[in-house]
Amino acid sequence: MAKNGVAIVTGGTRGIGLEISRELMDTGNLVAAIYFGNNEAAICFDEEAGKRGKAYKFDVSNFNACERGIAEIENELGEINVLVNNAGITRDGLLHKMPEENWHNVIETNLTSCYNMCRFIVPKMRERNYGRIINIGSINGQKGQFGQVNYAAAKAGMIGFTKALALESAAKGITVNIVCPGYIETDMTSQMKPEVLDSIIRQIPVARMGKPREVADIVSFLASEKAAFITGSTISANGGQYLA
Repeated sequence: MAKNGVAIVTGGTRGIGLEISRELMDTGNLVAAIYFGNNEAAICFDEEAGKRGKAYKFDVSNFNACERGIAEIENELGEINVLVNNAGITRDGLLHKMPEENWHNVIETNLTSCYNMCRFIVPKMRERNYGRIINIGSINGQKGQFGQVNYAAAKAGMIGFTKALALESAAKGITVNIVCPGYIETDMTSQMKPEVLDSIIRQIPVARMGKPREVADIVSFLASEKAAFITGSTISANGGQYLA
């Protein structure tokens, strides 16, 4: 029996996160979409979601902010059954020129946020013997990427985080998996130069970039009862660009 309830999606008001939020709402979940920087996108999300979801503003890289934000969501919406750790930033540059803050900001937002969110959500999932945690990694955490030492390290760290937490949580009815997208059509990629996009697409065997909905469909499956026997898995969605 499906246990639809409250689903949290960090970075849930834009890009891939927005599509994940939409898909989880469409499958009967009440979605709390976490954001931090873009108030306009949050307003648009609230208007679209109506009674199916709500945007919440707090910094997922801040431990205390996560504690307060999660408590607010639980008080307003109810028990959290699904957590999607999707929030992420890039601060690209070669390591020998990388400012210290660019390392720490990426690690804290992309990786430490997973600890912060899970630290306050997992204990209650364990009490209820049920939970779905889906982390959004990246192809660059699997294969590395020139100029992204910080980002690749954070995303690779998420893979290890996923496997270890899956082992800790399996006996309590909690599954933990990670989805690693390749190049996906988003506002960010739409701003790239056509020749750069063409060079990227030539590296992808299916000869196109992915769509946010294709990532969201995987997340929706992993959040469902159909995926109850899948945990600790790394699911690549990259059109065959990297075969792990």
